[in-house]
Amino acid sequence: MLQIRSTIARSWVGAVPLAGAVAALVAAGALTGCGDAGATITRLTVGSPGPDPYTLASGTDRVDVKARPQAGGTKEGDAPGLYGGTRQASTCDREKLAAFLRAHPDKARAWARVQGIPVGDIPRYVSRQTPVLLRTDTLVTNHGYRDGEATSDPAVLQAGMGVLVNGYGVPTVKCNCGNPLTPPDKKISTRNASYSGRSWPGFEKGNVTRIRPRDSQKGTIVTFVLVDPEATMGFARPRATEGASDGPPTALPRTETEVVASDSPAPSDSGLETPGTESPGTQSPGPGTPGLETPGTEPPGTQSPGPETPAPALSSPSPGVATQDPGTGAGGKDAPGDGAHGPVSLPPSKEPAPAIS
Repeated sequence: MLQIRSTIARSWVGAVPLAGAVAALVAAGALTGCGDAGATITRLTVGSPGPDPYTLASGTDRVDVKARPQAGGTKEGDAPGLYGGTRQASTCDREKLAAFLRAHPDKARAWARVQGIPVGDIPRYVSRQTPVLLRTDTLVTNHGYRDGEATSDPAVLQAGMGVLVNGYGVPTVKCNCGNPLTPPDKKISTRNASYSGRSWPGFEKGNVTRIRPRDSQKGTIVTFVLVDPEATMGFARPRATEGASDGPPTALPRTETEVVASDSPAPSDSGLETPGTESPGTQSPGPGTPGLETPGTEPPGTQSPGPETPAPALSSPSPGVATQDPGTGAGGKDAPGDGAHGPVSLPPSKEPAPAIS
């Protein structure tokens, strides 16, 4: 009998560490499934340059942008109505940004490293971006400049902020400070992360949107379908133009008038008063990162906009795609102090044709 008791006791003692190990594995799996719960996301309001700005620019944001009905989850960069803008006007000056970086070589080197391009390609790279307004609170990685190096932090940009987007519909520059932007770390969970920085009315974790680059097999976007700040009309903006080549007013995309299922589920909890402190974000991507448009590496079949090609027909704009190359008119800025600027980069039409594999 004593031997039986001893066997049972030994079995029970041996089961305790085994159960503990199993519990630890389950807990680890749960944390992995929930994403990076320890991340801290900085909220950046309209008009705020945020920490470590490269430069400062006024008049790039709008406080009166009507939010997009379909917010939260993950959206394709070429989704109609994902971005907004003022027809035939732009508040983001690409030429001034390129000129500023040219005048500050140290910042230019850090900026180019984040974008994964050579410093000499900055003017051409910037000229190929398209100015738009965010219509949803958008998760990005914001890269500032401090002590000669680029910083990296996850951030939520408030709807109404002006950004530049690349040919795949991914934000690349925060216009009010010149900071380069890259896609957020996939491990970050907007629901489980803590938030720092001042909040704004209507902010909810469940409405924070991630932007996924357009499928590279489709080529780069030729025409963006934008919505005006008041959400009264849609219009087409050819890629790499600043407003002068915008198409006539059109009907709003159906996402503005219909309830459409989100591309991916999004949590519904709110994070208005969640405390948090800033923490390092994702690592700066190198060349070839998905969603970053490196000059000279566009997929086969893509078309670069050229100033001698007529603007695309706009009678029936398709989502993010047009049948003709857009022009590259650069007028229409309504930011204070804007004047005539000489070219600071080769126009897209002068760039080498992409390699065809």
